[in-house]
Amino acid sequence: MIPRVLTVAGSDSGGGAGVQADLKTMLALGVHGMSVITAVTAQNSLGVRGVWELPVEAVRAQYRSVVDDIGVQAVKTGMLASAELVEAVAELISGTDAPAVVDPVGVSKHGDPLLAASALDSVRGSLLPVATVATPNLDEVTQLTGLRVESEGDLRRAATAVLEYGPRWVLIKGGHLSGDAVDLLTDGSQEHWLRAPRHDNRHTHGTGCTLASAVASELAKGLTVPEAVTRAKEYVTGAIAAGFALGAGIGPVDHGWRSRSPE
Repeated sequence: MIPRVLTVAGSDSGGGAGVQADLKTMLALGVHGMSVITAVTAQNSLGVRGVWELPVEAVRAQYRSVVDDIGVQAVKTGMLASAELVEAVAELISGTDAPAVVDPVGVSKHGDPLLAASALDSVRGSLLPVATVATPNLDEVTQLTGLRVESEGDLRRAATAVLEYGPRWVLIKGGHLSGDAVDLLTDGSQEHWLRAPRHDNRHTHGTGCTLASAVASELAKGLTVPEAVTRAKEYVTGAIAAGFALGAGIGPVDHGWRSRSPE
């Protein structure tokens, strides 16, 4: 049986992030991707032009339809938009016997808000406690904890602050710092520092979605959290290196980079 992974996230009409990026990642990593769409966005390489949330009932029905019949080996969450959606998805995940990767999406690559300020308490109090792995970037760390990460030395403090909200593991993504792309994965006792060269490529739309989906895909195969995150980091580093221009703004990472790499 091919491992099955469910993404619960928003739709990106430009195809670089959101559900579209998640499903491409899952295909590239050899798992069967399924989706629960939480919101529809009108966006392109220049930014988000509009956001329309789906009703909680529609989100719940999509989730139950997939999980009750097909089953899942991992769940990944992305854009959840509102407190009501966050609470509903947290409840659904808590009743699902599968690891959950929570990407606490707050803003788009272009700086457009994708999570209502009123939903932050729900993320902290309901969603993060059911996460197997939480994957905030530095802006999301600040949004959730108030801490500003300005150097590699701040990553441990940021991880400690996020772990206080209850996820089993946290992956603090240091991609916005200067120098190598350094991330810290920890459960509060074990620490794993993941380093990769920084590629001079501005076409990085969908990086966070892609990484979280890759982690979920590897967990669905039965890997441990450190193993899954290490493989996901390798995959997303290659995708960033191969990111390509699309439209007039920021292009996406290349989810199919391995299929285009020379043997």
